[in-house]
Amino acid sequence: MPSLKEIKGRIASVNSTRKITSAMKMVASSKLHHAQVAIQNMLPYEEMLEHILKSFLAAEAEAQTIFDKERPVKRAALIVFSSNSSLCGGFNANVIRMMTHAVDKYASEIGRENVEIYPIGRKVYEKAKKMGLNVQGEFAALADKPNVQQCIEIARELGEKFADGQIDKVELIYHHFKSAGSQILTRKTFLPIDVESELKADHERDLTSVIATKESQEYLKKRGERETEKKQEDVKPLNDNFIVEPDMNTVLSQLMPKLAHLSLYTALLDSNASEHAARMVAMQTATDNADELLRQLNLQYNKGRQQAITNELLDIVGGSVNN
Repeated sequence: MPSLKEIKGRIASVNSTRKITSAMKMVASSKLHHAQVAIQNMLPYEEMLEHILKSFLAAEAEAQTIFDKERPVKRAALIVFSSNSSLCGGFNANVIRMMTHAVDKYASEIGRENVEIYPIGRKVYEKAKKMGLNVQGEFAALADKPNVQQCIEIARELGEKFADGQIDKVELIYHHFKSAGSQILTRKTFLPIDVESELKADHERDLTSVIATKESQEYLKKRGERETEKKQEDVKPLNDNFIVEPDMNTVLSQLMPKLAHLSLYTALLDSNASEHAARMVAMQTATDNADELLRQLNLQYNKGRQQAITNELLDIVGGSVNN
């Protein structure tokens, strides 16, 4: 059994760790709130652009561009989103595992050398370099500070490669932010643009709460459903009778890149929010574990102290009897 001094030292050590994890949880909670606000500010533009493009494509049967035509895959690219730092549970490990699985699948079909990796975040960049993959640049700054202009540059570069035939398919691997307690690991096609899958995409997000308990999430989900039903009663459908000027190719050549830019930026914001949510939950779990460990150590310390006092009393009584 450890001495009272050792137990006391361990209690002090766990207390210090608990203070750190508690502070990190509060910081992650604050960053999560800012990430939720960024997504909330972006959503109206995303919904309107998707509605305009898809209504237009549905109304015009001959509407088609090079960006939505599938072709045999001879060379592929993966845009993988991770974080720059650790202490966020299995967030990075899950992304890296899915990236490895995707690379292995492509390697068996088109060869490992024909797979390009665009790493958003230092963790996935380091792993891709260690695996000897074909890494196209480093974008670690985007993981901490999402920047729409840099997303546009990456999307434009990939779009040019796709149009020139240098790449036949581009995929995104990231965490879709659903709520503070739920982040869904997602792998979806970026190019060619699949309008049908975009229509079926999961847009359900809880952007109002940073609480990760199951009960609170169920309550917020039900409340959100009621509010959505109430809003739908007042919403009037848009007029989808489009007059195309100057011509269809010009309009599509503007709308398609915008949708691609938006898709990449949305994935970045989702990944950023998911990272902070995962770190908040991990730090909350660590704090709870520290509280439980402190309870056990205090109990052990009190038992040891009581035993030491009892032994001293027995020694005193035994000495007086012998005398």
